[in-house]
Amino acid sequence: MKKKVNIFDYSETINKMLRPGILLNTNGDKFNSMVIGWGHIGVIWGLETVVVYVRQSRYTKPQIDKTGEFTLSVPFEKLPPELIRICGRMSGRDINKADYLTLVDPETNNTPGVKEAPLTIECKVIYTQDQVLKDIPQEILDRQYNGGSDPTDYHTAYIGKIVDAYIIED
Repeated sequence: MKKKVNIFDYSETINKMLRPGILLNTNGDKFNSMVIGWGHIGVIWGLETVVVYVRQSRYTKPQIDKTGEFTLSVPFEKLPPELIRICGRMSGRDINKADYLTLVDPETNNTPGVKEAPLTIECKVIYTQDQVLKDIPQEILDRQYNGGSDPTDYHTAYIGKIVDAYIIED
Protein backbone atom coordinates (compact mmCIF):
# COMPACT_ATOMS: atom_id res chain seq x y z
CA MET A 1 0.00 0.00 0.00
CA LYS A 2 1.19 3.53 -0.78
CA LYS A 3 0.18 6.84 0.71
CA LYS A 4 0.53 9.79 -1.71
CA VAL A 5 2.30 12.78 -0.18
CA ASN A 6 3.23 16.36 -0.93
CA ILE A 7 6.99 15.93 -1.03
CA PHE A 8 7.64 19.41 0.31
CA ASP A 9 5.93 18.38 3.55
CA TYR A 10 8.94 16.02 3.91
CA SER A 11 11.74 18.33 2.77
CA GLU A 12 13.19 18.54 6.30
CA THR A 13 13.26 14.73 6.52
CA ILE A 14 14.88 14.44 3.09
CA ASN A 15 17.59 16.97 3.95
CA LYS A 16 18.20 15.35 7.34
CA MET A 17 18.57 11.85 5.85
CA LEU A 18 20.61 12.95 2.82
CA ARG A 19 23.79 13.49 4.82
CA PRO A 20 23.95 9.92 6.23
CA GLY A 21 22.62 8.56 2.91
CA ILE A 22 19.52 7.93 0.85
CA LEU A 23 19.07 5.53 -2.08
CA LEU A 24 19.21 6.55 -5.73
CA ASN A 25 17.56 3.78 -7.76
CA THR A 26 17.84 3.12 -11.49
CA ASN A 27 16.40 0.46 -13.75
CA GLY A 28 18.32 0.44 -17.04
CA ASP A 29 19.85 -2.91 -17.90
CA LYS A 30 18.83 -4.11 -14.43
CA PHE A 31 17.72 -2.58 -11.14
CA ASN A 32 20.50 -0.80 -9.27
CA SER A 33 20.63 1.26 -6.11
CA MET A 34 23.42 3.44 -4.75
CA VAL A 35 23.77 5.50 -1.58
CA ILE A 36 24.00 9.24 -2.20
CA GLY A 37 24.76 12.01 0.26
CA TRP A 38 24.56 15.04 -2.04
CA GLY A 39 21.38 16.49 -3.49
CA HIS A 40 18.77 19.20 -3.45
CA ILE A 41 15.00 19.45 -3.45
CA GLY A 42 13.31 22.57 -4.76
CA VAL A 43 11.64 24.36 -7.63
CA ILE A 44 13.18 25.28 -10.98
CA TRP A 45 11.35 26.46 -14.09
CA GLY A 46 8.15 26.32 -12.04
CA LEU A 47 8.57 22.55 -11.54
CA GLU A 48 9.04 20.54 -8.35
CA THR A 49 12.48 18.95 -8.72
CA VAL A 50 15.35 17.15 -7.09
CA VAL A 51 18.98 17.37 -8.12
CA VAL A 52 21.27 14.37 -7.70
CA TYR A 53 24.97 14.01 -8.48
CA VAL A 54 26.53 10.87 -9.95
CA ARG A 55 30.23 10.27 -10.66
CA GLN A 56 31.24 9.38 -14.19
CA SER A 57 32.67 6.05 -13.01
CA ARG A 58 29.54 4.78 -11.29
CA TYR A 59 27.39 2.02 -12.75
CA THR A 60 24.39 4.24 -12.02
CA LYS A 61 25.40 6.90 -14.57
CA PRO A 62 24.81 4.93 -17.79
CA GLN A 63 21.59 3.58 -16.27
CA ILE A 64 20.16 7.09 -15.77
CA ASP A 65 21.47 8.17 -19.17
CA LYS A 66 19.74 5.19 -20.80
CA THR A 67 16.32 5.58 -19.14
CA GLY A 68 16.09 9.29 -18.33
CA GLU A 69 14.61 8.55 -14.93
CA PHE A 70 15.39 7.58 -11.36
CA THR A 71 13.66 6.99 -8.06
CA LEU A 72 14.85 8.18 -4.66
CA SER A 73 14.15 6.08 -1.57
CA VAL A 74 14.48 8.00 1.67
CA PRO A 75 14.58 6.26 5.05
CA PHE A 76 13.01 7.83 8.13
CA GLU A 77 15.96 6.60 10.18
CA LYS A 78 19.55 5.99 9.11
CA LEU A 79 19.93 3.13 6.61
CA PRO A 80 21.06 -0.14 8.20
CA PRO A 81 24.85 -0.73 7.92
CA GLU A 82 24.28 -3.79 5.72
CA LEU A 83 22.37 -1.73 3.13
CA ILE A 84 25.02 1.00 3.25
CA ARG A 85 27.67 -1.64 2.60
CA ILE A 86 25.79 -3.22 -0.30
CA CYS A 87 24.43 -0.07 -1.94
CA GLY A 88 27.23 2.29 -0.97
CA ARG A 89 30.34 0.21 -1.44
CA MET A 90 29.47 -2.54 -3.92
CA SER A 91 28.92 -1.98 -7.62
CA GLY A 92 25.82 -3.03 -9.51
CA ARG A 93 28.24 -4.18 -12.21
CA ASP A 94 29.27 -7.00 -9.88
CA ILE A 95 26.15 -7.90 -7.89
CA ASN A 96 22.39 -7.86 -8.24
CA LYS A 97 21.31 -5.41 -5.56
CA ALA A 98 17.67 -6.40 -6.02
CA ASP A 99 18.59 -9.62 -4.17
CA TYR A 100 19.23 -7.56 -1.02
CA LEU A 101 16.30 -5.12 -1.10
CA THR A 102 12.51 -5.31 -1.05
CA LEU A 103 11.47 -3.65 -4.32
CA VAL A 104 8.06 -2.04 -4.70
CA ASP A 105 6.53 -1.38 -8.10
CA PRO A 106 6.60 2.26 -9.18
CA GLU A 107 3.48 4.36 -9.79
CA THR A 108 4.56 6.58 -12.70
CA ASN A 109 8.04 5.77 -13.98
CA ASN A 110 9.68 2.36 -14.45
CA THR A 111 12.08 2.41 -11.51
CA PRO A 112 10.97 0.67 -8.30
CA GLY A 113 11.11 2.07 -4.81
CA VAL A 114 12.66 0.28 -1.85
CA LYS A 115 10.52 -0.72 1.13
CA GLU A 116 13.45 -0.36 3.56
CA ALA A 117 13.53 3.38 2.72
CA PRO A 118 9.80 4.09 2.35
CA LEU A 119 9.61 7.77 1.38
CA THR A 120 9.67 7.44 -2.41
CA ILE A 121 10.22 10.13 -5.06
CA GLU A 122 9.87 9.15 -8.72
CA CYS A 123 11.64 11.47 -11.16
CA LYS A 124 12.06 12.09 -14.89
CA VAL A 125 15.33 13.73 -15.91
CA ILE A 126 14.75 17.16 -17.44
CA TYR A 127 18.33 18.48 -17.47
CA THR A 128 21.89 17.24 -17.00
CA GLN A 129 25.13 19.13 -16.53
CA ASP A 130 28.65 17.74 -16.21
CA GLN A 131 30.81 19.47 -13.64
CA VAL A 132 33.58 21.68 -14.97
CA LEU A 133 36.56 20.97 -12.74
CA LYS A 134 38.33 24.26 -13.55
CA ASP A 135 35.35 26.11 -12.07
CA ILE A 136 35.44 24.25 -8.73
CA PRO A 137 37.39 25.90 -5.88
CA GLN A 138 40.73 24.20 -5.21
CA GLU A 139 39.83 23.37 -1.60
CA ILE A 140 36.85 21.34 -2.84
CA LEU A 141 38.93 19.72 -5.60
CA ASP A 142 41.45 18.70 -2.94
CA ARG A 143 38.77 17.30 -0.62
CA GLN A 144 36.45 15.63 -3.14
CA TYR A 145 38.48 15.00 -6.30
CA ASN A 146 42.09 14.27 -5.32
CA GLY A 147 43.04 17.79 -6.30
CA GLY A 148 41.47 17.32 -9.73
CA SER A 149 44.15 14.77 -10.67
CA ASP A 150 41.62 12.53 -12.46
CA PRO A 151 39.71 14.74 -14.87
CA THR A 152 37.52 11.81 -15.92
CA ASP A 153 35.88 11.11 -12.54
CA TYR A 154 33.80 14.18 -11.83
CA HIS A 155 30.03 14.29 -11.21
CA THR A 156 27.10 14.85 -13.50
CA ALA A 157 24.19 16.77 -12.01
CA TYR A 158 20.76 15.44 -12.94
CA ILE A 159 17.71 17.61 -12.40
CA GLY A 160 14.72 15.33 -12.03
CA LYS A 161 11.14 16.54 -12.28
CA ILE A 162 9.17 14.92 -9.47
CA VAL A 163 6.43 12.88 -11.15
CA ASP A 164 5.19 11.01 -8.07
CA ALA A 165 5.76 10.91 -4.33
CA TYR A 166 4.47 8.49 -1.71
CA ILE A 167 5.27 6.52 1.38
CA ILE A 168 5.42 2.75 1.07
CA GLU A 169 3.33 1.28 3.88
CA ASP A 170 2.90 -2.32 5.02
